[in-house]
Amino acid sequence: MKFNELKIQKNILKALREAGYEKPTPIQEEAIPPVLEGRDLLGCAQTGTGKTCAFSVPIIQRLCREEGKPGVIRALILTPTRELALQIYENVCQYARYTPCTSAVIFGGVSQVPQVEAIQRGADILIATPGRLWDLMGQNIVKLNRVECFVLDEADRMLDMGFFPDVKRIIKYLPAKRQTLLFSATIPKEIAALADSLLKKPVRVSITPSAKPVEKIEQKVYFVEKAEKRELLADIIRQSNVHQTLVFTRTKHGADRVARDLNRAGIKAKSIHGDKSQNQRQRALNEFKECKIAVLVATDIAARGIDINELPLVINFDLPNIPETYVHRIGRTGRAGQEGTAISFCDKSERPYLADIEKLTGLHIPVAGEIPHEGKQGEPVKHEPAQRKTTNSRTRRKLVSENAPAEAVAAEAAQEKAAKQKARKAAAAAAKRPSRKEKAAEAQAEQRAKAAAPRTRRPAASSRGRARRNDPYARYEKNEPRVDAHTPSRAYALSDEAAERIRKKVEAALAARAEKAAAAPQQTEKKSAPTRRGRRRVRK
Repeated sequence: MKFNELKIQKNILKALREAGYEKPTPIQEEAIPPVLEGRDLLGCAQTGTGKTCAFSVPIIQRLCREEGKPGVIRALILTPTRELALQIYENVCQYARYTPCTSAVIFGGVSQVPQVEAIQRGADILIATPGRLWDLMGQNIVKLNRVECFVLDEADRMLDMGFFPDVKRIIKYLPAKRQTLLFSATIPKEIAALADSLLKKPVRVSITPSAKPVEKIEQKVYFVEKAEKRELLADIIRQSNVHQTLVFTRTKHGADRVARDLNRAGIKAKSIHGDKSQNQRQRALNEFKECKIAVLVATDIAARGIDINELPLVINFDLPNIPETYVHRIGRTGRAGQEGTAISFCDKSERPYLADIEKLTGLHIPVAGEIPHEGKQGEPVKHEPAQRKTTNSRTRRKLVSENAPAEAVAAEAAQEKAAKQKARKAAAAAAKRPSRKEKAAEAQAEQRAKAAAPRTRRPAASSRGRARRNDPYARYEKNEPRVDAHTPSRAYALSDEAAERIRKKVEAALAARAEKAAAAPQQTEKKSAPTRRGRRRVRK
């Protein structure tokens, strides 16, 4: 089947040909016809199968076919991440380049000024993330009362990132009469309940089980110790000799550290995660797409926001603790029928995660190799591709063989972890519990310390509840003579000369005070005399 058999307009077909689209993918074949008819749709397909084209092309054609008020938002596409919003916006612009349909994108992390200007210029299709959309709705900049088509993309990712409350608040402002399209890679209970409340007699489209990765992706796993991952990563990137490699880590700090180590090893790399600004993330992603850097290190926030054609290699530096995340990560390669390779590093603590992944996908991931370690006779056992000998005592222990199932590995790791915890708790309890002799010795030591300690009197509290001020002469001995010329009222031992000098000062001060008091009545009489004469004149 070709796109012209799906009753798509010539202008859109021309844009699709220029973008390199030849044949529709299965999700596009099944989703485009019912969406063109105006029906609701629930699409379940794994990442990289062409979902964006499946809902964007029919929406553009419907908006061009049906007349509406210019400059009013008639279609809303809600996505969980900034990268995915930008990606959808670029695709919509490509599909609608020969039509009068316009679009705008809004997301957080950057200034809202250019986004507001784009909305005020007029946009038929708005691509948005929940946080920024709700913010602009609160400022009365965005109004959704004329929306004819609503698309909720990556609904399961919305649920994982905690956006469901914002999504439900936004839905309340949408018109009741609308077309709703819901796409998700997985359909957990919460998504199924939301679909039942939003969709009216929907067409259900499911392309391959969502939990199974693309068959064309070659998957491998290396059993390594945590300390060996960095060196092994650089070796694999050099030996693979590919132009682009996407590396996933579990933490933001880990992404920065891996990128720094690769740069030190002579491999150009950059990291993107939630703590990076939107401009930094977009700049790193563009450099990766243009092959200016060889490696992009990302956290799971970018697992569904990166769409790169013919990405050859994905490496899981850390295995995810959620099995579905593994499917989304490796789905960055092998997109649209292309071949790709996904390599995972698994240390001993991550083996239960590997068991969960194999249980979910129903596949046994082949073991590519293990770190070198010593055999039973002390001879080193070599594995490809690593050819170095390690001196780490932890890495010398023999790991599980390639033929051992992941469930057995996980059970063994769990038992060993429980035994270590039990031994650690017992040792800590024994260390805290003192013996009888130690208790008796401590009691005797306390008694001796109390007996030897000098008894000190607490200072009496003043009327204001404060302790009395310390004596400034406490450093002197009791009978030592002290001189104080400024406070003669205190009973301190003074010399005869000091006492005579102080007595003369006091007498002189008293005499001056007496003279001043005697002169005061005469001055008051002189001041009061003119006022009496003035009063008499007024009476006359």
